[in-house]
Amino acid sequence: MYEIFLKLLEEKGVSAYKVGKATGIAGSTFTDWKTGRSAPKQDKLQKIADYFGVTLDYLMTGEEQNSPYSDDMADLFVEISRSNDVNRIKRLLSYYMNLNEREKDSVDGIVESLSNKDNPKKNG
Repeated sequence: MYEIFLKLLEEKGVSAYKVGKATGIAGSTFTDWKTGRSAPKQDKLQKIADYFGVTLDYLMTGEEQNSPYSDDMADLFVEISRSNDVNRIKRLLSYYMNLNEREKDSVDGIVESLSNKDNPKKNG
């Protein structure tokens, strides 16, 4: 992984220091990864991948994996991960997934109605 990180630094013309400042990852952490003193944790790897605009797979392997997700789905995952409501979204999605189609249609209507309530431009 560290070799790919170095490659990305070179390709993008940035320093590890700059990446550290932008991501909140301490410079000593990069040194620990380089020397093998510690292994990168998932959250830090994701910050680096996001910074460089690459997938976690690419950061780890240097290869893009064929994702089962569309770009829209990937964008949604990123938006959710950056939200302060991740746990709420997970909980509500879990409830929603257990509903039958008629119940889902009802929920969709309620949410759309609430969304349009305070935005008259959406109503036509």
